[in-house]
Amino acid sequence: MKIANIPGYSSSLWGIVLAAGDGKRLEPMVHSLRGDALPKQFVNFTGTCSMLEHTFDRAEKLVSRERLLVVVSRDHLKYPEVREQLAERMKNTVIVQPENKGTVPGLLLPLLHIYRRDPLATVAVFPADHFILEEDRFVNYVYLACRTVEREPYRLVLLGVEPERPEAEYGYILPGEEPDALRGFGPRRVAAFIEKPAPEESRMLLERGALWNMMVMIFKAFTVFNLTARLAPSLHAEFERLGEAIGTREERRKVAEVYRRIEPLNFSTGLLEPLPKTAPNSLLTIPLQGVLWSDLGSPRRLASVLTRPDTLGRARGVSTPPPWAHRKDISRPTTRTKRDRITLQMR
Repeated sequence: MKIANIPGYSSSLWGIVLAAGDGKRLEPMVHSLRGDALPKQFVNFTGTCSMLEHTFDRAEKLVSRERLLVVVSRDHLKYPEVREQLAERMKNTVIVQPENKGTVPGLLLPLLHIYRRDPLATVAVFPADHFILEEDRFVNYVYLACRTVEREPYRLVLLGVEPERPEAEYGYILPGEEPDALRGFGPRRVAAFIEKPAPEESRMLLERGALWNMMVMIFKAFTVFNLTARLAPSLHAEFERLGEAIGTREERRKVAEVYRRIEPLNFSTGLLEPLPKTAPNSLLTIPLQGVLWSDLGSPRRLASVLTRPDTLGRARGVSTPPPWAHRKDISRPTTRTKRDRITLQMR
């Protein structure tokens, strides 16, 4: 399967839930609560669901179940809770990678599956370790980003949230001007991307109007492959060859071989940080207003979220119409009365 620079328009929306992380920073807390090292995204911290299940709920307000993929690591499957949470996902939507090699391989592997089925797909990426209180408002912003990508298919759109305080452990997006073609539409160019700045620098970034990077991204599938080819050519070459094996009997063996050869690569530092200089027109950001967000990446942030009164009274209902309710140009979730159960394959 050739990964190419494909022009054109697609109204099909797919989603990827990134759930392959190890959750090391919260591991001591999880161990004290449960007595094991279950990765944080599979733990129930708020409401009645795990963070992964909350992520599925949010994503399925916009993305149909059969087009929502989740990527996990093989080691995760040793936990009964993980197998239970994944058991009712639809067939061919659970992608198991042999090991965690960072967010770039963790994104490219499920993206190969999407590309094989729909080369012109618009893809929304949802990290599985996020807490978002105003879910319907958040989904409306994701929809706006999807519309942006449909209009500007060679752009990658990042959602950024207005910071509440300086935070040295987050990535920051420094917004630039509005593109002329999208003026009044909401998106801004990205002037700079700064991953985990020093405390003093993070305070200066807030003064300049920087946003916290949520790592929620929307793009055309071919756009990310092209950016990877530019900034990580050896990794791109490995996954381009791997694309030929997706959906065949050789897939599991080929994936294992590729993961043994490749080096870990982080999406933020490996791809995002260089882009404002190397490809300044490739990145856009949409600032989110009125959305309480945290990635629950540390015990301090988890405690901060759990002790908020609005978190304790969190409502699980849908209070506003989904953004696709009156639209026909973005694929909508389908209603199913019977879920397709799957047997997890050790790919």
